[in-house]
Amino acid sequence: MLPIVVVFGSSRPREGTATYREALELGSLLAKAGYIVSTGAYRGVMEAVSRGASEAGGHVIGISCDQIERMVPGLEVNQWVTEEIRYNDLRGRLHHLVVESQAAIAMPGGIGTLLEIAYTWGLLQCEEIPSKELIVVGRPWSDIVNVLVEQRGDYVDDAHRMLLKTVDTAADAVKRLEKP
Repeated sequence: MLPIVVVFGSSRPREGTATYREALELGSLLAKAGYIVSTGAYRGVMEAVSRGASEAGGHVIGISCDQIERMVPGLEVNQWVTEEIRYNDLRGRLHHLVVESQAAIAMPGGIGTLLEIAYTWGLLQCEEIPSKELIVVGRPWSDIVNVLVEQRGDYVDDAHRMLLKTVDTAADAVKRLEKP
């Protein structure tokens, strides 16, 4: 089976925005590199990544959630998802996204994306999940990581810091996956 790369990111970017275009490129690059793409199934970054992968001939797994759809009436799984896996609640969805992948890439996002990054990083730190690439794309994420790591008190040691990689672009993230 091909390796699965989960992509985290905001539901807010719309078609035509820089973030949407970069997520579209990420999906395409991942599919062309031979990865199965997994996303949170809905709009924004999730839609763009799904679309890019699908249009490049890739397989897209969308992890949907009844709780989110109750919270946002009318929300539907995006049309580029080729395989849907549905959960009742956010916890099940989050756990699946993190555990059922061989690598994770985070695009720009808000609280939900931050939660996905932190949960993945924490499980990697505790060795509760097999080692995998955790890559965050863009300056906002690298700034947040740097604030956490560089504070006084040595709360994040070097070995745990190295579990998370920061890159500037989606293309850099795919290149990072290809490194041995």
